[in-house]
Amino acid sequence: MSDLRIKRMAKVIARYCLDLKEGQYIHISASDLAKPLIREIYKEALRIGSHIVHSISIDGLTEYFYTYATKKQLEHVSEYARFTASFFDAYLTILGGYNTKSLSNVDPAKMSYHAKANESVSTIQQERMANDEIKICATQFPTYASAQDACMSYFRYAEFVFQACFLNDENPIQSWQNLAKWQSKIINYLSTKDQIRVVARDTDLTMRTKGRTWVNCDGKVNFPDGEVFTGPIENSVNGKIRFTFPGIYMGREIEDIYLEFKDGKAVKALAGVGQDVLLAQLNSDKGARYVGEFAIGTNYGIDRFTKNMLFDEKIGGTIHLAMGMSIPVSGGVNQSVIHWDMLCNMKDGGELYADGELFYKNGSFTKEF
Repeated sequence: MSDLRIKRMAKVIARYCLDLKEGQYIHISASDLAKPLIREIYKEALRIGSHIVHSISIDGLTEYFYTYATKKQLEHVSEYARFTASFFDAYLTILGGYNTKSLSNVDPAKMSYHAKANESVSTIQQERMANDEIKICATQFPTYASAQDACMSYFRYAEFVFQACFLNDENPIQSWQNLAKWQSKIINYLSTKDQIRVVARDTDLTMRTKGRTWVNCDGKVNFPDGEVFTGPIENSVNGKIRFTFPGIYMGREIEDIYLEFKDGKAVKALAGVGQDVLLAQLNSDKGARYVGEFAIGTNYGIDRFTKNMLFDEKIGGTIHLAMGMSIPVSGGVNQSVIHWDMLCNMKDGGELYADGELFYKNGSFTKEF
């Protein structure tokens, strides 16, 4: 794919998302399908003076691992993975492979077991992020598999990706900076509040956020981006919620998820399809049944559900909860091997209240920010 917007994308990622500096080390992980973007980021990083290491994945190997690995192999913690998490100044993951359903027949308990065994590696990255020692960014390169998931042609999907990343704008970095300023106003308001209430179809959920940090997601960690989130007080979540869209986990779709909470814990969990996967993940460990994140999507350039949470959780007019691990920068302290985002559409009568004040209705903010 030859497109001016790929050059723009590489520049935004290198100079804005990761803010690379001379002498820094960047690790790039991607499928070979992303070669056009890899090449442009490689050149941009060299112009800056950074040092680049790239890891190109081979299709099918992860499926082989979960199919044939022994218990000992599932428990193994790679020293290379530990080194990678500890050494590099910046990490870029470019999504977009050959088959988004390659893990759909894998035993979810095996994936949970392996994640638990490798929790120490993710903890290293989370702690370094909290201490502002590293920059991490995940992005998407358009592929046929992702286009098919989104029920789009490849051409239309590529246009969708570029639109979501503001790459049709002459100065996309400025566009992201403008989004950051707008979101900071939303955060200034929410930071003065304590109780958040979510009302929608089969949904009436409350949580407390006083003392926690609302985070401005403006393209520095995910690209595209567009959300504000926090880590609710762990034992404060009460009520019920029905998620509008399927929960996507390792290529599997869990449909019509319904959760009920009491004192923070999900005490009831139902799914129309994929009940086994839902329960396997929520039973991964003690923290998996608690909410690690509450967020409001603010990117109105993402106009449809595509079965890719990198985009879907940012859809303007939606909210989402993440079951499991808190993001430390938010002040959340919940620990878990999972961090699973579940999405609720607010455009059809949904309402958000902060300390009893309506500030959001039908997918839009009712207050001027």
